[in-house]
Amino acid sequence: MGDVVSSHLDENRREMIAARTRAVMKDFGDVYQQQYAVALFNSVRFDIEGGGRPQSQLLHRKDPLSGRSIFSGGLFQYLEENHKWRNRFVSVPNTYTINLYESKTAHERGLQPKVTIDCAGYKALTSMEEYVELIDASLPDVKAKVGSNPFINCVTPFPLILWHPYARHHYFCVMTEKEQKKWHAVLQDCVRHQNNGLSEESIVQTPAFTDAIRRHRQAQGHYGTWDMMCGEPPQILANLVMETLHPELRNAIGPRLKGKMQQKQRNWMLISDAVYRQVLSQTSGHYRALIEDCEIKKGPLDARLRTDMDQIISSKQHVSSKIRALVLPKVEQLLQTSIQPYISSILEALMEPTSRGFAEVRDIFFKELVEVSKNSLNGGGKEKLGEHMERLSMLAFHPVKMQSCYEKVEQLNLEGLQQRFCVTSPSVFIGRAQILMREQMDNAVYTFEQLLNQSLESKGQDDMCKNIQRCQDRVLKKYDYDSSTVRKKFFREALLQIIIPYMLQQLSPSCSPELPRFKELIFEDFSQFLLVENMFEEVVLQSVSTDIMMAVKEAAVQRRHNLYRDSIILSNSDPSLLALGEQVDWAAKFGGDEPEGSLDGGGVDGRASEKRRKQVVSMIQLDGVPLPYESCMEVPGVEIIPEEGPETSKGKEDDRREDDGDLDSPLKSPDKVGEIRGLINPVVEMVVPKSEESQSDKTNDTKPVSGTITMEDGMQEDVTHVTTTVEDAPKKTTQHKTSSQTMVQQLLGSKKQEAGEEQQEAAVEDDTIQEVEVAVQEKQIQRISDVPTEELGSPKPKLPVATEDSSHGDSGFQSQASEELDGGELQPIRNTLNGENNVISVEDLQVDLV
Repeated sequence: MGDVVSSHLDENRREMIAARTRAVMKDFGDVYQQQYAVALFNSVRFDIEGGGRPQSQLLHRKDPLSGRSIFSGGLFQYLEENHKWRNRFVSVPNTYTINLYESKTAHERGLQPKVTIDCAGYKALTSMEEYVELIDASLPDVKAKVGSNPFINCVTPFPLILWHPYARHHYFCVMTEKEQKKWHAVLQDCVRHQNNGLSEESIVQTPAFTDAIRRHRQAQGHYGTWDMMCGEPPQILANLVMETLHPELRNAIGPRLKGKMQQKQRNWMLISDAVYRQVLSQTSGHYRALIEDCEIKKGPLDARLRTDMDQIISSKQHVSSKIRALVLPKVEQLLQTSIQPYISSILEALMEPTSRGFAEVRDIFFKELVEVSKNSLNGGGKEKLGEHMERLSMLAFHPVKMQSCYEKVEQLNLEGLQQRFCVTSPSVFIGRAQILMREQMDNAVYTFEQLLNQSLESKGQDDMCKNIQRCQDRVLKKYDYDSSTVRKKFFREALLQIIIPYMLQQLSPSCSPELPRFKELIFEDFSQFLLVENMFEEVVLQSVSTDIMMAVKEAAVQRRHNLYRDSIILSNSDPSLLALGEQVDWAAKFGGDEPEGSLDGGGVDGRASEKRRKQVVSMIQLDGVPLPYESCMEVPGVEIIPEEGPETSKGKEDDRREDDGDLDSPLKSPDKVGEIRGLINPVVEMVVPKSEESQSDKTNDTKPVSGTITMEDGMQEDVTHVTTTVEDAPKKTTQHKTSSQTMVQQLLGSKKQEAGEEQQEAAVEDDTIQEVEVAVQEKQIQRISDVPTEELGSPKPKLPVATEDSSHGDSGFQSQASEELDGGELQPIRNTLNGENNVISVEDLQVDLV
């Protein structure tokens, strides 16, 4: 394939690409230096004058993903070099890059990844049909026939494709639909995070860069939103170059491509990727040099601004008034005819899905807190609380858990408004809303952690459920206020992004020729801080801001949008929160164990010495699948790929239980008379097989007794009857012994049992207990029943105390898996109920509890 690229990208064409990149970067650099001085002026003025913003009620975490990785697991990758599929171990660190390794061992040893994918500008696809449509659009003159197969044959029906308009595409596949959904959520989260690459903390470079990009594109006749404004500045600049260069190369090279339709498409993608890599390399170097040059000039500019700030502000106000007198009549006419009638429609289209998304964030957060409260009600203990809080702390960064929130916003549709207002697609607004939702979720979780930790330190661990409920109510109130403030700001910014470019496009032909004469009114010393083009745009923005603010205020009055009115301003009711510490380490605080599969091996950054990281999302493990594969010849056919392994089947069962309202939860009220009687007089029944020699000496018998039995959770129950039941049983096996004595172990919290057995039976009992001790240590847990051996591995019944819900089996955190009762040192069973202290045999027991 290398000769295809080299034959179409010879030295002359590569030099032409380099020259085009240099020209674009020179024009952009000139605009950037102008906008840098303006952004520095605005920043210094804000520092001097200050600005009032609504005070946030929720706390903000500085580094939420410290010591974390997002995801890791195995999938199949398509290698274009040899057209084969290989199994790869994938690790997604907290930088949201995708690292592909030869194997998990290579990752754990800290070796360099085979491939590192930066997802900025990509789109995650799960359908070959959608991918073929995008491929056909890349070469308009080369169309695929209806029903034709794509040039890539996936080995499973569950593909995952990363598509980019210019860069190389990446092809993966997994074995089940459940895996596909999880991986798709993770890939989308990587794309979402990388597309939000510009840091808002850089109060000079970021506004200077965005304004320079916008002004450069407007000079080329491109107004409105831009889908490729994603990634780091060098990537955005590469996209800016490719926006005009890519169509020219396609028209020049496309007709010269040879071969079948699939071969032409494949060759064009290789050529496009080579061009993009060359352009990206150039833009990275030019941007670094541009930033260094501006940083050198920053000191003198800042000193001059602070010295002459009053004169600069007065000069700006004077010139702005002159521009306003020229522009205002035209602006008012445009507003009345083309803007005001559409503001409410645009706002409604933005508010409906966005408000549903933020409401879903609140619901998911509330459900997670309910899980924590249930743990305290069921007597889960501080260890379980530590595990719950560890999972809760990463809720905002769990792509699978947050997927339902993101899907609500993806319903945003500006159909009918896009063409009129120069909106290429709503993806810019969708991505921004999803980032804000994630931030609000993390702020709510972090605030709850701090409040709960503060409550535990001051009031102790008594009445844990009440403390959790109190903290929950406080955080939800803060979330409602903050989410309202964030949404209103998002709506105002989105309306400006939609309306202002359209107004500038309409006003520029008549106003732009008049602007140069206003430069004469600006002193030369102030000219680099005051640009008439920027002041013209500010006048247009101020003219429409009033209408936008009024529209948002009117929407806030409607209850269905769940927005606070601007007149309702909450004061910070928890000033002590600002003095709280950093993120709470719940695992260390309560000694909670890490959930299984929650560790991601070291070497995320290629260093073997790096500590093992906690993993936000766990991978579905498929048992019985012959992994790893070495080539596509070894990949099994679709017909023998299992839909689910044992763990995924358990996950679906758990999900179904959760959807049915937690039917197994101890908090659910009984519906039948038998269930009510069982709660009033619970019966714990145990069946133990007995040898034929001693079986004839025992008969069924029920004896009334009085006394108490201490359960494993420390609670005491009254014993009314002890029933002995003798049943015929097959010859004992190791599995039978293990099962019977495991259930005996569940009752070892009570040492008050029936007595009066013969000496010879005590000897039989001692032998049985010794056998059980060996079996328990080997952790062979199976039910005892007269069923085939393959059915003996079904779950055992448990005591109806302190149970846990085992929903969300596909998650590495949040839900709690049912725990087996811990094995302790076995002791002989004695009867101490009526003042006696005799050793009894391990028989078929039935204990009635009240």
